[in-house]
Amino acid sequence: QVQLVESGGGLVQAGGSLRLSCAASGRTFTISSMGFFRQAPGKEREFVAVIRWGDESTTYLESLKGRFTISREIAKDTVYLQMNSLKPEDTAVYYCNAWAQSDYWGQGTQVTVSS
Repeated sequence: QVQLVESGGGLVQAGGSLRLSCAASGRTFTISSMGFFRQAPGKEREFVAVIRWGDESTTYLESLKGRFTISREIAKDTVYLQMNSLKPEDTAVYYCNAWAQSDYWGQGTQVTVSS
């Protein structure tokens, strides 16, 4: 089992920045990748970004490239999502995800971008 705890959401004005954190605990040695998804009101959950443990390669939702950056801190089993130049359409609940022989999800953190 892997547990994920997110933090860092909040309210920010358009153009501002936020950094989300996701700390993993439990059987973290089984993790092969971690990332973030988001779900806006009335919409399906969508992929945002992922970072792979083996080679630290990253993949982003195409429309977010250049504004969002995912990184990890190995010693803390933590990943970060730096979000810059935020737009109102980035408003959503952001969920941390880990693939560790099974899918694991965080509780979600609300990000609200005001215009």
